[in-house]
Amino acid sequence: MNMNRSIRISVVAFLLLLLMQGYTVTAKGDIDSSYHFDNGVISRQVLSNYLSRSITQAEVIASDGCYNDGPYPNKEDDFRMLKNIGAKFIGRSIYSWGKENFFLMPSFWANAKAAIDDYHAYDSTVVFQAAIFEIVTEKVEDIPVPAWVFEAFGLPVEQRNFGYQAMLNSEGHNVDHWRKGSSVPDITQRETRLFFYYLARRYMEIGIEAIHFGQAQLMAMSGREAGLAAWNELLDKVRLSALTVARRGTVICDSHLPNGGMVLNGELLFDYVSFPLRLKEVIEEPQKVELEIGYYDGIYQKTVGGVAPSGWTCERSLFLVEFDNFGISKHRDEPNWKDHYAWGYDEITWFSKQPEAYRNEFLHYAYQWVKKADPYGFLQMPGSRIITGAETNRYRANTRGPNCPTGKSQENTIKEIWEN
Repeated sequence: MNMNRSIRISVVAFLLLLLMQGYTVTAKGDIDSSYHFDNGVISRQVLSNYLSRSITQAEVIASDGCYNDGPYPNKEDDFRMLKNIGAKFIGRSIYSWGKENFFLMPSFWANAKAAIDDYHAYDSTVVFQAAIFEIVTEKVEDIPVPAWVFEAFGLPVEQRNFGYQAMLNSEGHNVDHWRKGSSVPDITQRETRLFFYYLARRYMEIGIEAIHFGQAQLMAMSGREAGLAAWNELLDKVRLSALTVARRGTVICDSHLPNGGMVLNGELLFDYVSFPLRLKEVIEEPQKVELEIGYYDGIYQKTVGGVAPSGWTCERSLFLVEFDNFGISKHRDEPNWKDHYAWGYDEITWFSKQPEAYRNEFLHYAYQWVKKADPYGFLQMPGSRIITGAETNRYRANTRGPNCPTGKSQENTIKEIWEN
């Protein structure tokens, strides 16, 4: 064989190996390790790199029959947009909100895996995030407990389904919180940890590399110490499973933590904290909002430090702020600094209602403000998220056009912000 040809083949094989391991290879053949992690460890710099290119793209890898909040048309344009803007962390890409029947549907898992695999053929470094929320319903009793769940917890294998009542707080806290037969699960109940472990592993098996665990503090109903111990046990088992199940041997875990973080014996339980933006109304200018350190329960300059799950130490935990969705108040279009609404709307609904020019202006403002206000913080861009009381069920950042008629046209703004 010609020596030069042999060298070229070896170089190509080497570059393909790097791509499979999560490295980025530039057009010049340079190796960019800024998105590389494996074996249960992600450096602070790499985690920061992902958070700096994160976007909420709710249910983007879910499929027909498996959506929580109605139809999701023109979704092909979302994947085009994600590629165009250079997104690296796809938040809330799949989840269930009280629809445990999804987990019994082969299409829920198979179609999501196919979507992830297809996108990874384009960019193998992109992280897709799933969410396991603070809700469980009676439908969970239709799901069999696999043997590997019992084995992970050192329990005898049984032939049974998950138990709804066994996940509830023994003193009745947050039982039927959402509606009759739909409660906040208590993480200190072992059955809750078994179920969450089951979901986390199933998600990792299809290519998920990050999991948002909802409101972790709300689910810790039996006191601070018991809650910390329960979350620590669950997350340890999830991360141990990731070593052999996750595509890069690693899972990135976060939660909404208004106290700034969960720490046990100096160790942070979550890789980073996530929280709503917390928009403050500018009273003199209707519909205008601003960000302010110390407003309401905002997370800015409040995260706690410790040893991260990957072993590095930080003075304060990294965090993401997002355009949250939680419904509409009874005082629409009226300001109220005593609640967490923005002019009576949740954050993403408020954002969706604004004129296009102000949406673009606000993204620039929020990105720069967070960057200057707290060096540990990152703005998660709004890509697709459920909104309330609008002409469509989702805000979409896509450039409006025939391929996405309901797009709100923040795509180019997001790309511009990230490129600069």
